[in-house]
Amino acid sequence: MASDPQRSSQDKGNTLADATRWLAGIDRLPDEVAAKARLLLLDTMGCLVAGLTHHEVAQFGDALRVAFPGTAAWLTSDHALGPAGLAAVGAAAICWDEACDGHSGAHGRPALPVIPALLALGTAQPVTLGDVLLALVTGYEIAARAGELWRIPPGWHVDGSWHSLGVAAAVARMTHGAAAMQPAIEAVACQIPASLYWPITHGSVVRNTYPAHAALLGLMAGAAARAGFAMPQDTFAEARRRILRATDAGEATPPGRWMILDGYIKPYAGVRHAHYGVAAALRLRERHGIAPETIEAIQLAVYAEAAQYCNNRAPRTAIQAQFSMSYAIAAALVLGDLGPAAYADLDHPLIRALEQRVTVVVDPQRTQRGARVTLTVAGQDHTESADVVAGDPALPMTRDETVAKFHRYLDPIVGAARAHDLEQLLLQGEDARAVRACFNPPRA
Repeated sequence: MASDPQRSSQDKGNTLADATRWLAGIDRLPDEVAAKARLLLLDTMGCLVAGLTHHEVAQFGDALRVAFPGTAAWLTSDHALGPAGLAAVGAAAICWDEACDGHSGAHGRPALPVIPALLALGTAQPVTLGDVLLALVTGYEIAARAGELWRIPPGWHVDGSWHSLGVAAAVARMTHGAAAMQPAIEAVACQIPASLYWPITHGSVVRNTYPAHAALLGLMAGAAARAGFAMPQDTFAEARRRILRATDAGEATPPGRWMILDGYIKPYAGVRHAHYGVAAALRLRERHGIAPETIEAIQLAVYAEAAQYCNNRAPRTAIQAQFSMSYAIAAALVLGDLGPAAYADLDHPLIRALEQRVTVVVDPQRTQRGARVTLTVAGQDHTESADVVAGDPALPMTRDETVAKFHRYLDPIVGAARAHDLEQLLLQGEDARAVRACFNPPRA
């Protein structure tokens, strides 16, 4: 990109603004980007519908009807809401099983609130799936770069912070065009939230409302941009200085590189940091035919960030278990997998016993994501390392793997035939039918 002498020195370092200008000039997605966006949309819908089956999510949806009454309901849901309410409950449902997307460079889930916000708006205005995909990728690219720049300190939780910038950009683009993107981003940056890790420590599911807040804030910012409100400039950089106490401009992926291509889809339900230990443990279980009840000790060596955020021991609630590496390994060794069902019975005696036998150590030599697991059986140690797991850029989830996960989540809820129809629409459709298929048919 040619330099612009009229731009301030502050703006020259603002790669988020550069990315916004780059994305505003794109009206057709490259084929590989569109394909990844479709897989991400499919996987997210699987997580959303599965999340709606939880009693707490249904209660949340019912409570939202007071503030956001409407006439549309997500697929399988009994709660009719307006677009804002749909976006909020959808975002909470998507993360409920901790099985949705993420991006390691952004240290979070760029698509989490973006997708439900865009689909929800499709219930109130005519949008095609092509419109949704272009806006989805736009929001993802903005959110992922914001995540690179907005590195939270210990004690904070990433969900609900920089995600709102992605929602704002996506919503503004789909509803009012590319010119509204930057004003909407500035509106969010004026009030970017700081979310605490505290609820997870105490086993509270209120953490799952953080993405809902991001969706609502992004929708409001999009409306402010459409209303033509004057916005300050360089707000995100100012927020970094004031809130994060940042003393530099930060580094984000430059325009022209599609970050969505490096985003991961999860093979397991649980915090991403736990996936490496789970993968290593399952390899040992299969290779040596290890019966879980014979395991005498488990050592998990991980990188520092994993131990910082995911070392909850003896979890008492599902959300604590989802952020517990020791529980994840124990459950995977007993169940042979780590899906949403792993959090249904936290009193499973063998899982509890194995979790107590896990020792977590930080490997100072490990600066990248990965884990080393040692299982002690009959006094003999068996060790395996996992530096790459399914979903990583070096080992992306294939289309078949993503489709299989989608059906694993949806078939028991809506039936194989209906799940297949939705799969085909999301992966191959272009018009509004795919958007409508994500919701219950209108009532007479």
